[in-house]
Amino acid sequence: MVELEFQQKTKVLIDSLKSICANYGLGNDGNEFKIITQTFLYKFLNDKFAYEAKKIDESIAQADKWEEALAALSEDDLEMLQLQMGPDTARLKLTHFINYLFSQQNAPDFAKLFDDALMDIAISNNDVFAVKTDGGAKVVLFDRLSNYIADDSKRDNFCRAIINKLVEFSFERIFTQKFDFYAMIFEYLIKDYNSNSGGKYAEYFTPHAVAPIMAEILVPKAQQGQVKNVSCYDPSAGSGTLLMNVAHAIGENRCSIYTQDISQKSSNLLRLNLILNNLVHSIPHVIQGNTLLHPYHKDGSELKRFDYIVSNPPFKLDFSDYRDELDSKANKQRFFAGIPKVKAKATDKMEIYQLFLQHIIHSLNPGGKAAVVVPTGFITAQSGIDKGIRQHLVEHNQHLVEHKMLAGVVSMPSNIFATTGTNVSILFIDAGNKNKVVLIDASNLEQKVKEGKNQKTVLSPDEEQRIIDVFNAKQVEEDFSVAVSYDDIVAKNYSLSAGQYFDVKIDYVDITPEEFANSMQGFSDSLDSLFGQSRELEAEIKKQLAGLTYGN
Repeated sequence: MVELEFQQKTKVLIDSLKSICANYGLGNDGNEFKIITQTFLYKFLNDKFAYEAKKIDESIAQADKWEEALAALSEDDLEMLQLQMGPDTARLKLTHFINYLFSQQNAPDFAKLFDDALMDIAISNNDVFAVKTDGGAKVVLFDRLSNYIADDSKRDNFCRAIINKLVEFSFERIFTQKFDFYAMIFEYLIKDYNSNSGGKYAEYFTPHAVAPIMAEILVPKAQQGQVKNVSCYDPSAGSGTLLMNVAHAIGENRCSIYTQDISQKSSNLLRLNLILNNLVHSIPHVIQGNTLLHPYHKDGSELKRFDYIVSNPPFKLDFSDYRDELDSKANKQRFFAGIPKVKAKATDKMEIYQLFLQHIIHSLNPGGKAAVVVPTGFITAQSGIDKGIRQHLVEHNQHLVEHKMLAGVVSMPSNIFATTGTNVSILFIDAGNKNKVVLIDASNLEQKVKEGKNQKTVLSPDEEQRIIDVFNAKQVEEDFSVAVSYDDIVAKNYSLSAGQYFDVKIDYVDITPEEFANSMQGFSDSLDSLFGQSRELEAEIKKQLAGLTYGN
């Protein structure tokens, strides 16, 4: 009950912040998401500091107003208090607190005071909370939010409205909540700012069903709590939905997250997601930049290898501007199956997912696992780069040692993405799988729902669990799943479509000799009748033709 109550209160806070933006002309503005997400984060960091301070110092916990108890501490005592806090708690000064700004809201130039507090928090916590670009620059935690209001005369009131809304509610009682709570809050927070189109680079939304299916197949329930000290990577991370699910299955304190994404917006959302999900220690590994052209994560001169990789990469995109730069000797191993050619009349249809998939395979540890969303056409294409990648997964040799690395495929229902008709499958790679490969056709598991003007397909929790259980147990279910050998796949020309391995079913019915004779007599009578009708029709046609000839 408490969880539902705070869930609702948190949503009300988010809606209130959006209402403030709308009242000041920023509704649906390109900068609205920055104001909403950064204001939310500022509130979250404030309350997290209070929560941790009260756990450490009883006098602060017992005080009627914790800010006044903090203000009464000497500089040395405040420093000692912060040293006892974990690294995931932002280092704050007394002038950074919401209550301090609330008390100063009638001061002249309040907007500057508000912005200065945010920027000082960002600078004070730059080492832990800044996202890096692939060029080495740091993207700090906050912007000067009042600058997004074009009319100078309205900036003070805008910032007052925000502070007055933030002071009404405390997050403190939700810090003991679990992953699902924060996942819901994050999704609600960004629902208007993360496109669901699947088209533009890194600006797409991963369907609900994909993340839990990936996570529980990569880290089955029986292994959860046993995996530790592992690295998880997404080369096109977006806002981090897939990674959060995998990290939760492993245990947030048992793994480190590594990402790269070309979008600054997505990288900022990912940072927020990491903070909400107790993964602050991984923020230094969040890189904004072009993974294909400038892969950032390396061990020496080689690409870093990871234990778990998840990705929902863009499928088709114009990368003609840097296509030739990728086609170099240095990238021959990474792009082992080739680089898509520039399409003369449709550069935006270049198959960029083929590059991400090859990059992922090359970035996997020898004993690692990966799960990647691909267009379903990938699993059956009979030539080109797609087939070359599948062949590599089935027959891959490393240093003349057989190194098969395919776990299976789940073909999802159509319209799992609301605004694209592309059918998708999830490709599972496991460098340790030498036995059966699981192929699941889940295309008939579906429930249609309307989302705006579009129709979307969703899976029920039971359907998601069925896919997970069948895959992990390598079960064979009629018209749903098969477990095949690597040799079977080679014999089918490397097809990974479950349907091509289903048995053709023939129904057999036992009948007596007398029933058989009657059936055959029935067939014979039917044939005689049909032949008789055919002869009559033929005679009639000849008669009509003769009449036509005579008339001429």
